[in-house]
Amino acid sequence: MRTPTLPDRLALSALPTPLQAMPHASAALGVELLVKRDDLTGSHLSGNKIRKLDYLLADAVAQRATSVITCGGMHSNHCRATALAASQLGLRSVLLLRTPSGHVSDLPSPPHGNLLFDRMADARIVTCTPSDYREQRQLIMQTLADSLAAAGERPYLIPEGGSNALGALGYLACAQELLGQLGAPPDAIVVATGSGGTLAGLALGLELAGVPTRVFGVAVCDDAATFEAIVERIAAEAQAAYHLPELTPGRYRVLEGFQGRGYGLTTEEELTFLLTTLHRDGLMLDPVYTNKAFLGLVGAIDQIAPQRPARVVFIHTGGIFGLSSYAAELAAIERTTHA
Repeated sequence: MRTPTLPDRLALSALPTPLQAMPHASAALGVELLVKRDDLTGSHLSGNKIRKLDYLLADAVAQRATSVITCGGMHSNHCRATALAASQLGLRSVLLLRTPSGHVSDLPSPPHGNLLFDRMADARIVTCTPSDYREQRQLIMQTLADSLAAAGERPYLIPEGGSNALGALGYLACAQELLGQLGAPPDAIVVATGSGGTLAGLALGLELAGVPTRVFGVAVCDDAATFEAIVERIAAEAQAAYHLPELTPGRYRVLEGFQGRGYGLTTEEELTFLLTTLHRDGLMLDPVYTNKAFLGLVGAIDQIAPQRPARVVFIHTGGIFGLSSYAAELAAIERTTHA
């Protein structure tokens, strides 16, 4: 195999991110559980998306882009990170956000959570319905790019979640960083999976390192087959572009059954679990991604770590800004708990 030649990256993310021990969860699960705190990649630029944007926006700058276009849900962590990072680099940002009816009136006023930061970064926001987002988002984004180009801009398109071969290099590098911190490789890595790029990058990084560690992506939306197809596509593109090794069978696995009511939706039981994790081990999770992924880790621990003792690393991908959207539900649970 040829030695991989990876492109340059920016330094938007504060690296390396630390590891946090989880004594109570470790004792309950019978494993050594550590959390890789990728929610600490920055302040307003926090979360897993920044590692991807380090590579994607380096490419945008190299191509002399004047604007970036990307897409996501109404409270997308990726869109918030892209808008703020673009602002830092002097680039304009255009965000395609899916809303229930596709109308701008669906957006909360005044804005809160990630949407507040989108507004503060002066991002141009375009909305569409969930069905148009699912079936036509690439076309819509290309139309926006063509319009900007006609006006003299040099637009750069970034896919949902920054999940392509270039963005996945951020988590190839994260896998290398993690292995250097640990000394000995862990038995398993667990991460939330919402667009597939983080999972693909981790799998590629572990493959490149030649360690036996498996990575488990907990689906927070869609199903295992959908994410497996995405990971395989990204891996194939990365292998061709950067001379990376092919993934061995079993290197990664997508766990499903923890999506709950669906993307961005939660339950009283899930939020109670979030608060319990915070109170016992001091770890703040978010309802959309990391809480469901941590529930998956707990619920599927016998699949993740069939042999004990084992060392398991949970990648905390951020999302704290979305908590304000669930303030009423969280407050109701707290009142019940302390009644």
